[in-house]
This record gives sequence, C-alpha cells and structure tokens, in this order.
Amino acid sequence: MNADTFISTLRSCFPELTAVQEERFRALEALYGEWNSRINVISRKDMDGLYDHHVLHSVAIAKYMQDRMPELLGAMRGSSVLDIGTGGGFPGIPLAILFPETKFTLCDSVGKKIKVASGIAGSLGLGNVETVNARAESLGRGFGFIVSRAVAPLPVLYSWAKGRYSHAVLCLKGGDVSEEIAETMSRHGLPKGSVHTWPVDSWLHDPYFGGKLVIHIGA
Repeated sequence: MNADTFISTLRSCFPELTAVQEERFRALEALYGEWNSRINVISRKDMDGLYDHHVLHSVAIAKYMQDRMPELLGAMRGSSVLDIGTGGGFPGIPLAILFPETKFTLCDSVGKKIKVASGIAGSLGLGNVETVNARAESLGRGFGFIVSRAVAPLPVLYSWAKGRYSHAVLCLKGGDVSEEIAETMSRHGLPKGSVHTWPVDSWLHDPYFGGKLVIHIGA
C-alpha cells in the first residue's frame, strides 16, 4: 500500500481529514525510512508495508471506536492517551495525527526506540505528543485512555494499566487471546462484559489482518 491508497482508505472512513493531517501521514514514509536506516525499529523487509502493516493497523483503534463505541470516539477528542511500549511510535503517532486535539504520551523503556518516536513526532510538528523513556508503571499520573500494540500478554499489560485510566484500554493483538482474556478477568477481578474484541479484518479485508484484533477493556 502506498501513501495515496492509504489516504484514500482513511478518507473513506474519516472524511474530515484535513490537508495538514494528510501531509503528515504522507511524510511518514520518508521519515521512517530515514530513521530506520540508522536505528532499526521496523523490519527492513517490512518497510514496504509501512502504511498497511503499521500505520493503518494503528488507526484500527479509531475505526473500532467509530463503528462500535462512538461515545469513546467522542471522549478521545480532547482527552489524554498513554501509549505503552510505543517502540518507533505505534499506535501513538498515527493516532496523534488523527486526533490533534488529544494529548499523547508515548512511553518505552528502550532508549533508542523512543529516540525514533521523538524524532518523528518532532519532524511532523506534533505538539500534542510527548515522549518518555521509562517503564509505564513508573509514570505517576493517570490518563483518559491507554493504547498499545503487541507489547505484552494481556494480564501483564493490564497490571500496568489498572487504576490509571478513566475511559478504556485499547490494544492491538493477534492470535487466540481467549486464555489471556480469561486470565486477565480472573486475576484482576474484571466483571463479565468488560472486555470486548473486534476483528480488524472486518474492516481491512487483507489476509495480513486475519486473526488481528482490537481488544477493549472498559473502565
């Protein structure tokens, strides 16, 4: 998928996309290409899949809210979001472009990864993004939302998030997560109906997204 196809796909779902947002999304290819040549945060063989495998996959969190939880989409605007284990900036940077009125904190314990996320956010002029080189559990404040992308088993991720968000945890994971969900609910005392899953391939009809999910844990 190239930038034009990505923008077309995104506009079909979010027609309010501005010229500034479009320009920022288009700039990602060159920026990640430049940074990745110095610090490898995306598999070099996967750079050709930047827009679909990384950027569009990140935006699936927003699409889930739009389709299934529009009240969360409204709450996201103007709220605060912690991206745990952001790596090179996923899903935080694509979501920060899409929600410019929302404050994003991108957190990773690996310094070289947060250096990439920080450099890209700075080059894009994303004033709604701060980057933190730390473990998520060391941050001493709360957020409206917590997001992540394939960072840790769900029970571990939730132990970092528990008590630190007011709206939702929204994470991107793949495979059979039924045991992880059951363990998370049991270990952390979550009530029935508090965890929801949404298959990404219900929106993006590509074999790559088969088995990939948005997992939503309510407040």
